[in-house]
Amino acid sequence: MKMLAAVLRGFGDLRLEEVPVPEVREDDDVLVRVRACGICATDYKAIKGIRKNVSFPSIQGHEISGEIAAVGAGTKHFREGDAVIVQPLGHCGICSACRAGNTHYCEKSFVIGGDGPPDVRNGGFAEYVLTKESTLYAKPENISFDEAAVTEPLAGAWKGVIRHSEMQLGDDVVVIGTGSIGALCVGVAKAAGAGTLIAIDTSDYALQKAVDFGATHTVNCSRENTKARVYEILPEGPDLVVEAAGSIEALRLMVDLLRRGTRWNIFGITTHEKFELDGGLAHFLEARMDSSFGTTTESMIKAIKLMQRGLVNVGKIITHKMPLDRIHEGIELIESGNRAKVIINP
Repeated sequence: MKMLAAVLRGFGDLRLEEVPVPEVREDDDVLVRVRACGICATDYKAIKGIRKNVSFPSIQGHEISGEIAAVGAGTKHFREGDAVIVQPLGHCGICSACRAGNTHYCEKSFVIGGDGPPDVRNGGFAEYVLTKESTLYAKPENISFDEAAVTEPLAGAWKGVIRHSEMQLGDDVVVIGTGSIGALCVGVAKAAGAGTLIAIDTSDYALQKAVDFGATHTVNCSRENTKARVYEILPEGPDLVVEAAGSIEALRLMVDLLRRGTRWNIFGITTHEKFELDGGLAHFLEARMDSSFGTTTESMIKAIKLMQRGLVNVGKIITHKMPLDRIHEGIELIESGNRAKVIINP
């Protein structure tokens, strides 16, 4: 049996092809009929050659929801027809990292259509994707497939803002970069009880999305003296700064915004770029640096609850939906300033 898939044959060479549907071979294999798959900056960087740790041919796409089409003989908790959310990062559950709760550090991990461990498997820019039962979560009935595809980035936002940076009720928070992931960080911070919540971006469109998710103030850093404006709003400085822009300039701005005791999280940048840090300044500020990548089982559960309980309305972030045969149009939209989350419906 054949399926339509967007096959990456080389950097800049994304082709729509008929390829074999993956087969269920092992007891814990599950074949998922993809209903929705979000386009992430990670996918865009792979397709455009911005990140180089990509093998060919491959199928990208790791923000996946769908329905189970077939299960292995050993599957115990899911059956054909179940609506599910797929966590792209698989883990063994046995190694010391997994048992400590750091499933994203798993020594035997694999990733579906994304980045991270060496074992990269085909992803969700296809009609079907093969995964393991342990990566699946039941989709609540009050969440659409399109919304469910945003679970993974929302889980990442929760993990960065709450678990790693330990945001507390009433904290004054700054989020630099309010594309889709930054807007979700704003949404998580709002749901967690942020006091003043400042969004920084170069795009008025992105800043409006941040307002939709609960930002109390916006700063367009292409037009304003960003530090002066932030400290006008927060004379004592921010409690937490989250970098969600993915650029080295955003990291430099984040350092510039620190005051004594600020917590700061390197969240968005995934390319290997360098910036200078004054060691003495870092010492005397006692600013605590964190970073966050990927998702854990805990963060996936938290993200699903945030959506199910209506605490973060991810539907606000979905600006474009299109079929798989228009994926090239969707990829080009990532370069546009007038979009947030683009969803592919195979």
